[in-house]
Amino acid sequence: QVQLIESGGGLVQAGGSLRLSCVASEHIFNNYAMGWFRQAPGKEREFVAAITWSAGTTVYASSVKGRFTISRDNAQNTLNLQMNNLNPEDTAVYYCAASKSGSNYYTGVDEYDYWGQGTQVTVTS
Repeated sequence: QVQLIESGGGLVQAGGSLRLSCVASEHIFNNYAMGWFRQAPGKEREFVAAITWSAGTTVYASSVKGRFTISRDNAQNTLNLQMNNLNPEDTAVYYCAASKSGSNYYTGVDEYDYWGQGTQVTVTS
C-alpha cells in the first residue's frame, strides 16, 4: 500500500521558519519524482516545489524561490521542505506527492499519482 505521511506543520510568526517532512513507502520513494503542493482556504491546490528521484534537479514556484528548499534522503525514504522567511501568504495545508515518472520533475497536480493527507502551516503577522 502506498503511503505518504507529512509532518512538521504548525503555527509560526512572519519571518520564521518551519521544516516539513514526508515519509514514503520505500517502493515508491526510490523511483518516483516528488513534489510539494499547498492549498489555502477557498483556493485551488498550487505547486510549491519538485525534485527528481535522483535529486539532480529541483524546481520552485516563483512565490517561494529563494525562501524554500526541497530535498530528499532516499536512504531514509524522506522528502523535506525547509521554509524560511515565512509570510502570512504561505498559510495553507501542505501536501507531498509522488509521481511514477521519476526521471523528470512535475509542476501539475494531475501529474502526480499519490498524495499525503496534508499538514497545516499557519503564519501570523
